[in-house]
Amino acid sequence: MHIKLICFSLMLFSASSVFAANTVTFYRDGALFQQDAVATKGVVLLPLAADLLEQTLTVIPAPGTTILGVETVRKESGTASDKELEMLTEQRRRLEDRLQALDAREAIFTTAAKSQSGKAPRKTKSNPDPIQAIRQGTDFAIAQLEAVYTARRKTTQEIHKIDARLAAGKKGRQSSEQAVRITVTPARGNLTLRYATSARGWQPQYNLYLMKNGAARLQLSAQLTGSIRGYQTRVSSGLLAEHGIAETLPIKAGSTDLASYHMLLSNEQFSEGIFNSFYGKVTNSSPSYLPPGESGLYRDGTFIGKFRFEGLSSGRSAAISLRK
Repeated sequence: MHIKLICFSLMLFSASSVFAANTVTFYRDGALFQQDAVATKGVVLLPLAADLLEQTLTVIPAPGTTILGVETVRKESGTASDKELEMLTEQRRRLEDRLQALDAREAIFTTAAKSQSGKAPRKTKSNPDPIQAIRQGTDFAIAQLEAVYTARRKTTQEIHKIDARLAAGKKGRQSSEQAVRITVTPARGNLTLRYATSARGWQPQYNLYLMKNGAARLQLSAQLTGSIRGYQTRVSSGLLAEHGIAETLPIKAGSTDLASYHMLLSNEQFSEGIFNSFYGKVTNSSPSYLPPGESGLYRDGTFIGKFRFEGLSSGRSAAISLRK
């Protein structure tokens, strides 16, 4: 029976190794990418992120593979994305010209409306009802102003849409500007690429549970703010420099619990009612720095409000409060 269990465990381990996916781990100060690749005719060409951190690119050959060369290359300009960006830029310029023309029209019809409303009614043979004529002239000028305002609003909305497309296009172009070209032997050699970027893919969220006897428990969770398609995503409360030491956890839907910390609680003041009020001082008795983030506050298991946790170094104290 034991032999069967061992064999089954080895089969599971082998299967997980073969089908291991590319991973990205989000640390407190950046992200660590790890990607497996197979060469084609002795060459591996992979894109690199624009926010790549210097001196973090590492290429690890698989057993039986030898690295012959590693170089960073850049794509040539004049790609389809560049042409699209130029087209969007020209559209924006035309819309800006239209806004200037609308400003001129607004000035003309504003002057016309003031001129009509300021006229003294004078009855003549050709104008037997001057008040009606003045009213019609004023109404016409105001109608033209309304058309100008509508056109300006629509034009401004179009500019905002183009700005969003330009920003997305530039970001996409920047992320694909540089790549790494690796030559290996044999022609179908395998390797692993690893590098770090400055991207921060999660933000801290807390729940502070007030306990009796001058104690509290602070639960730290990671709220994912970024994800990379085709990568298994993990998260860590540590720093990039602590890779290999800091614990990493797979991301779950919503948020992922990272750690629970024991806190010392003092100067506690609480009043309940329709409006909850709380004041207290917490001390970080853990060896870890706790980064800032939003926090829920619980007392005897009951949620009583939210506050901004400003971050706390090991051994330091800070006041927290809910005020009416």
